[in-house]
Amino acid sequence: MSNRTEDFDFHLPETLIAQEPARPRESARLLDVPLHGPFRDLHVSDLPGLLQPGDLLVANDTAVIRAQLHAMRGEAHIGITLDRILPDTTWHVLLRNAKRVKVGDTLTFANTPHTATVVAREEGGGGILRFTAEGDAFDAFLLHVGALALPPYIHRPHGPTEQDARDYATIFEDHKGAVAAPTAGLHFTPALLNAVDATGADRCTLTLHVGAGTFLPVRDDDISKHHMHAERGIITPEVAARINATRKAGGRIIAVGTTSLRLLESAADEHGVVHPFNAETSIFIRPGYQFRAVDMLMTNFHLPRSTLFMLVSAFAGQARMRQAYEHAVQTGYRFYSYGDACLLRCAHSIHTPPSPAGATL
Repeated sequence: MSNRTEDFDFHLPETLIAQEPARPRESARLLDVPLHGPFRDLHVSDLPGLLQPGDLLVANDTAVIRAQLHAMRGEAHIGITLDRILPDTTWHVLLRNAKRVKVGDTLTFANTPHTATVVAREEGGGGILRFTAEGDAFDAFLLHVGALALPPYIHRPHGPTEQDARDYATIFEDHKGAVAAPTAGLHFTPALLNAVDATGADRCTLTLHVGAGTFLPVRDDDISKHHMHAERGIITPEVAARINATRKAGGRIIAVGTTSLRLLESAADEHGVVHPFNAETSIFIRPGYQFRAVDMLMTNFHLPRSTLFMLVSAFAGQARMRQAYEHAVQTGYRFYSYGDACLLRCAHSIHTPPSPAGATL
């Protein structure tokens, strides 16, 4: 088990960074990663064949907002990326040109009477803003002045396109509040969901509003010193009950995406029971973590040195994930938000006995 950030680095040719999603979405490739034995090169459309009656797929139903804003403080240009709404309806944000603003300043936006007041500033460019628009008026304000905060590795010199507005949305979306899409969900279509339902597997959703911190790199050489940004999550009592009933009946909990997994693990107690949840989570899952709530994970391929590559290394085993990523690079899998996916099994769970001495995962 390593705490060194450099141990989660790998070479990724830039040509493998997807700039557009596969069309149709379920035609994306799917790398099936068992704990032992050879990998299988499949497609997302093959997912139903990997499911069993009684399995439960858990997806994230957050909806992406237009979180990228451009404001003015006098003559100074201020970039704003919305991060998350706080209980008092202010917004935690990331600011560019943050040194040009101070607490109490009023920020203006082109072609709208709505403004924002700087309530607080933080080290590193964070801050808290109060907008004059709230609720439905705030949604309309974002549609008017906001843009999608696409990841920096998706090159759009002239900004996100209308096609991106369609591509960067999942079929599950229901509750507005995410800065970034839960990208494993981007692969699903009505036809794929029908095929999943035909297997006898069940489905449910939870909500984790993915924040702007998802794009931030791990800057410290020691990953144990990295601080995760908080994100708001909701698991209803009904969904928690379905998850617990599935496990009690012997079914597998399959997280669609790392966001679903992180929220499930945040809501699970030491016995693996998932409780209703309505709070912020800043859980950082890295090698050494014992999983409580999730048996399988469908996820895209992540950045080198990222917290998400650390998470999948914890889930399926660090050596196994390095092998899987080497295979993906060598065989041309497409990486990141618009890229291909993999299906992983949990190697470190409280629900399974430890491996015999000397065994490898």
